[in-house]
Amino acid sequence: MSTWTEHRPVRSAAVLAINLAAVAAAALIGALGVQGTTEQYAELQQPDWAPPSWLFGPVWTVLYVMIAVSGWLVWRKTGWSEQLVPYAVQLVLNAIWTPLFFGANATGLALVEIVLLWAAIAWTVITFRRVSRPATWLLAPYWAWVTFAAALNGSIWWLNR
Repeated sequence: MSTWTEHRPVRSAAVLAINLAAVAAAALIGALGVQGTTEQYAELQQPDWAPPSWLFGPVWTVLYVMIAVSGWLVWRKTGWSEQLVPYAVQLVLNAIWTPLFFGANATGLALVEIVLLWAAIAWTVITFRRVSRPATWLLAPYWAWVTFAAALNGSIWWLNR
């Protein structure tokens, strides 16, 4: 079964680029809006199981590519549709977390926000599952990492309150 987008490879490539750009924008909001995150992270009291700060960049780079491809796979099946609404919501919530946690030093508010992000990823997974299994599986590592990040955020909030 072919979808209406498969016959337009240039358009499909353009939408993949748009997805990569949207995900990159979500990442850059945190990276450009907040300086000194490595130092700030090191100054926080952390649980023993907290990863080193250098690990976050490589992990998020891989996850952001997977998120973009996931959205693109759904677009290929549905075009611009309501199935992409939860995807957009989770991207916005993803962009907000770093400025809250690091920029505003609001670890408690960031914890509330990351729980909302987790729920938005769940909504996206449920929605994408109806459209594309590969798109759904591409989100699984992201959801797992945000679960871990939420636990880390909660622990840091508790230890630094």
